[in-house]
Amino acid sequence: MKNYENKLLKLIEQNNTCYSKCSTENRECKVQECRLWIDYPEDYNCTEISVQKNDKLVLREVGERLKLTPSRVKQIESEAIKKLFKTMEEVFADT
Repeated sequence: MKNYENKLLKLIEQNNTCYSKCSTENRECKVQECRLWIDYPEDYNCTEISVQKNDKLVLREVGERLKLTPSRVKQIESEAIKKLFKTMEEVFADT
């Protein structure tokens, strides 16, 4: 179980971003190096703020924010789900 906890803590550290600062200050993010940054000022240029603000988005809305077609968004989503399942299998195989 200790190994699982270490992996989880490492994941949390990797996800540390400027989101909390931008959301509390209610301003556009200027840190383009942030992994959550998108060029969409209406959502403060932050994917996390976009999710918090809009809850669920259809593929068309995601495509607008990322300047991609809905078809491409679907392809990316499918690949991400495959990677997620693979990672979860590896994590739970160690426990």
